[in-house]
Parts: sequence; C-alpha cells; structure tokens
Amino acid sequence: MIIAKEPVPGRVKTRLTPPYAPAEAAALAEAALRDTVRAVAATPATQRVLALDGLPGRWLPAGFVVIPQRGAGLDERLAAAFTDAHRLRPDPVVLIGMDTPQVTPALLGEAGKALERHDAVYGPAADGGFWLLGLRRPDPGLLLGVPMSHPETGKLQLDRLERTGLAVHHLPELTDVDTAADARTVAAQAPASCFAAALRELGR
Repeated sequence: MIIAKEPVPGRVKTRLTPPYAPAEAAALAEAALRDTVRAVAATPATQRVLALDGLPGRWLPAGFVVIPQRGAGLDERLAAAFTDAHRLRPDPVVLIGMDTPQVTPALLGEAGKALERHDAVYGPAADGGFWLLGLRRPDPGLLLGVPMSHPETGKLQLDRLERTGLAVHHLPELTDVDTAADARTVAAQAPASCFAAALRELGR
C-alpha cells in the first residue's frame, strides 16, 4: 500500500519551495510517485492499494485499488489506511509513502517476506521518521497517538511496536525527499529513476 497526496502545486513538497516553484515541486512529487508506484507494481502482492488524498492521475497504472484517506492527523490517516486495506483483503499489509523514489522491488519484497516470520517490518528514514511500516495484523492502537513529523517519530513508532511485544524485522535506512539537498541525494542514488530525470530537467 502507498499513502500519498495528489501532486498538486502548493499542496505537496512545500519544503522544496524555495528553491523550487510550487509547480516544480509538484513535478518532483509526481515523479517520485511514479517511481514508487512502479516499484510496488513490480513487487509480488495479493493486492496493491493506494490510499490517496486527492484524485488519481495518469501517473497511476491499472491494478491498484484506490481508497480515500480518512482522519485528521497523520497517525489517524495511517491507522485508517491499514484498517481499510486489511478490510478489503485480510492479509499482512506493507505501507510506504511517496517520498522514497529510490525504493526497489527487492526491498519491498523483503518486507513482504519478513511478515511471514515477524509481526512487523520497520524501515527507518534518515530524517528520524520511517519510510516503511509493515504489519501482519494491523491494529490502530499501534499507530494512534504516535507524534508524527517529529525528529523522533521513527524511534517513538518503533518503541510502540516493541513495547507491544511484536517481533520486528528491520530494513535499511533510506532518505526521504523533503529538502533540495535530499532531492539531490536521492537522485544520485537512483540515477535512472523518473525522479532523477525530473530533477535534471529542472536544472537545465
């Protein structure tokens, strides 16, 4: 499952403005979303879900079930996305955002396989958050009340999982695209991505 916002200027990647204009930041967001969707589409799964704030566009291929996001804060929206996806199909759920266009089907496949032996999968982000969370049995209580967009969000989320007694599989740390420096770092890590191509186009 991907949780994402429709890439509309002024509503996405606002920390990229400046140096980029809102339309340029939205173009980078759309490119990142295209890469994320492609990685998920290439990963074995019983169901592919997009929990979307907004409307799907040409960047979304066939084969995804689109559900609306519910809730106020991000913790509520994440908990609702897990609940809704699990209600559609009662399988383990792996959730990622749209901020790691360097993600690969191999990493996502590892997350899915890990849930055969573990209760949860956790992928830390370099900014202190997390880029992936997988749950064998989604439970809103694992997410609700965890402070989001906080320097220690990832640590607090992992603590919640471990205090609940879940066996957690850890994935490598990835960089979320939040700032212009992050964008350059991620593009260098995935030079063949749509995201890297969009960044190069903006640099011309």
